[in-house]
Amino acid sequence: MSVVTGTIARMGWIGERVRDAAARDAYAEVEDLASWSDWMSLADAAAGAPREPGVYLFRDPGTQRIVHAAVAGERGGTGVVPGLRGRLAAFRRPAGALGGFGEAALDRALADPAWVQGQLDRLRSDGPRRAREWAVDAVARLAPEVSWAVRPERADALHLEQQVLLVLAPWDLWVR
Repeated sequence: MSVVTGTIARMGWIGERVRDAAARDAYAEVEDLASWSDWMSLADAAAGAPREPGVYLFRDPGTQRIVHAAVAGERGGTGVVPGLRGRLAAFRRPAGALGGFGEAALDRALADPAWVQGQLDRLRSDGPRRAREWAVDAVARLAPEVSWAVRPERADALHLEQQVLLVLAPWDLWVR
């Protein structure tokens, strides 16, 4: 495979809208750390991600910039879906939307006057809602794309997460 062909093939996962060469190099390094799924909507990922532990990435669909990386391990509790599927599904429910990424999404939504106005209109028409519900709306507003890599054990997933965070540290991830 030629260098040009290899670069084009990689751009599918990295994202053709990523123009910064240093960012492309960092994303290529992350891509080489594991076997990553294709990028998909959070809604599709929440329904179809595996139940095993792993690391997931969120990216902005407009810029294709990776904005969040985190680990999903075994999940406990009655009725809780384990692994990546359970963690990704949690971002779509009030109980799971608060936390690192949900809080970062809410921070950004609260800086958008149009979004805040929509929430105020909803408050006036429907009454008060919990902050967790606002966080779900904020995550939905961003509509992140998701890619993941499965790991056999939580410890392996934590190790991969640390590697990814080291590579992406200069790129202003939304980590709380």
